[in-house]
Amino acid sequence: MSPVLSVRNLAKSFGGIKAVQDVNFDVGKGEFLALIGPNGAGKTTCFNMLNGYLKPNTGSVKLNGKELLGTPPRKIWRLGVGRTFQITETFLSMTVLENIQMALISYHRRVFDLFSRATRLYVDEAMALLDLVNMSEQAQRACSELAYGDLKRLELAIALAHEPALLLMDEPTAGMAPSERIALMALTAEIVEREGVSVVFTEHDMDVVFAHSHRILVLNRGELIAEGTGEEIRANATVQEVYLGGGTLFEEELAHA
Repeated sequence: MSPVLSVRNLAKSFGGIKAVQDVNFDVGKGEFLALIGPNGAGKTTCFNMLNGYLKPNTGSVKLNGKELLGTPPRKIWRLGVGRTFQITETFLSMTVLENIQMALISYHRRVFDLFSRATRLYVDEAMALLDLVNMSEQAQRACSELAYGDLKRLELAIALAHEPALLLMDEPTAGMAPSERIALMALTAEIVEREGVSVVFTEHDMDVVFAHSHRILVLNRGELIAEGTGEEIRANATVQEVYLGGGTLFEEELAHA
């Protein structure tokens, strides 16, 4: 089966700093792939090239065989690449339901429809997405009233509004309590399995990474130094040296993950 995402020879430099160097990987349909590494390893730079926010110096990024490089982020989104961010991106003055409706209105190109009331558009579709993330009971609440964990679930629903083939999640559990982190990623893993969406996510919480990812890629100083299952990554001597010999995570975080 052809990969949903195919990345080849991806590289990006900022002046004399090589942020990402010759990175290669594939993501299969319905795969939950973690991209980890110490601070400054190149994870966010890599993400920003996958969805068009940064132009690489060299390389290829293909979604279902279609080259994405040179395509603006908006068009990449329309081709089926969704994204969530470290800091939630929602309209706090709107209700939960209205936030989903706005995403659907944008996807269906009805932003400038002057003859329809936005609040009447795509209600059923929006409620279905809220059901997916277990938030239908909060549909009429203002986003400004939501707990941070609920905002993260809402952002996930918004990211799924255009039925993406690939979802990029940049530190999805940042700022969340430990119990909320586990719950959010368990929910995401359930959606991945049920809907067949492919996910690439970055994460510093090793409990989350090892509990839910099907496969793990490890970046260090812009280079891909290891890939494999959780057990293979735990046993990898190079990864242990990076993390335990000066990386940003403590020994017990890797040992107990």
